[in-house]
Amino acid sequence: MTTNLLRVPPPQELLQPLAVPERLLLGPGPSNVPPRILAAGGRQLLGHMHPEVLQVMDEIKVGIQYAFQTQNRLTLAISGTGHCAMEAALLNLLEHSDTVLVAVNGIWGQRAVDIARRLGADVHELLKPPGEYFTPRDIEEGLAQHKPSVLFITHGESSTGVLQPLEGLGKLCHRHGCLLLVDAVASLGGAPIFMDHQEIDVLYSGSQKVLNAPPGSAPISFSERAREKMLRRKTKPLSFYLDVAWLANYWGCDGEPRRYHHTAPINTFFSLREGLAMLSEMVSGTRQAAGHRHQELLPTITTVRVPEGYNWKEITAFLMDNHAIEIAGGLGPSAGKVLRIGLMGCNSTSSNVDRVLRALRDALSRCHRSRL
Repeated sequence: MTTNLLRVPPPQELLQPLAVPERLLLGPGPSNVPPRILAAGGRQLLGHMHPEVLQVMDEIKVGIQYAFQTQNRLTLAISGTGHCAMEAALLNLLEHSDTVLVAVNGIWGQRAVDIARRLGADVHELLKPPGEYFTPRDIEEGLAQHKPSVLFITHGESSTGVLQPLEGLGKLCHRHGCLLLVDAVASLGGAPIFMDHQEIDVLYSGSQKVLNAPPGSAPISFSERAREKMLRRKTKPLSFYLDVAWLANYWGCDGEPRRYHHTAPINTFFSLREGLAMLSEMVSGTRQAAGHRHQELLPTITTVRVPEGYNWKEITAFLMDNHAIEIAGGLGPSAGKVLRIGLMGCNSTSSNVDRVLRALRDALSRCHRSRL
């Protein structure tokens, strides 16, 4: 660039070294990244069509199949966050005027409603107050009334701390000619989920919570029923970037020679691969045993009512400034009402529990409390 044409000077901030503080991330995500995954993300780049990268993608696929407990051939990772996977699932399944039923008991159902309406779908909401979950009877009544082609439901509602029971919902949906779409961004790896056994048709998650990888990749899988519905589309999906037909080819899911679709986030895939590897190395007996507790509390994110008289912003800021710990306030329907504390993956230790409890005790003794 010819320097005498420069009118905007170099930003002084960028002439300084990058400064990133050390913090314990105990909010609803992202989580801290362990050294093994950090090291994977710091490896030198390779080309997005190099055979070594395609091999890593194949390893990611089988890792997702293990994490989801599925044998679905159409299994891959979206180059984007969990929101991107939500959008990919909805825009590939739904065409204009298709009927979709969205179970709304927190912000993620609200977001799904927004996306589905933008797609021109005929959207119906099945509502529960924040903090409550849906029973099979609730679902069956909604299916019978609205006759949707897709039911969206959130497994781990991170805005309210609810874990949605999934047993029987797949069978119920299929009896009514409906596909079951499940958001497991906040629950995967922390609460049992069995895609094939529970007859889930589309399941997606994110990389930055229990998997302890940086945000930017989102595991997703489609059942044969879901794949057949997408093949019957009369119109192309509204997004080329998120068109599952193209993505399936790039990920080697369709049996055809792989073609270039987009330049994938290679180092993000390296990190995701290691996050899935660490999950696979966990003792399977411990992970399976968690499935027998029949609780409706999300184990990865604990919601605590803001103590009367306290400002949640003061509490979270105090922990950040004085203890280098992040926790979060509420989101969506829980905004201003709760504190959200996340214990996911490598962060889920008894020492971190003790540390955040000590910090909260300190905050409650030193933050201003209103007498009103």
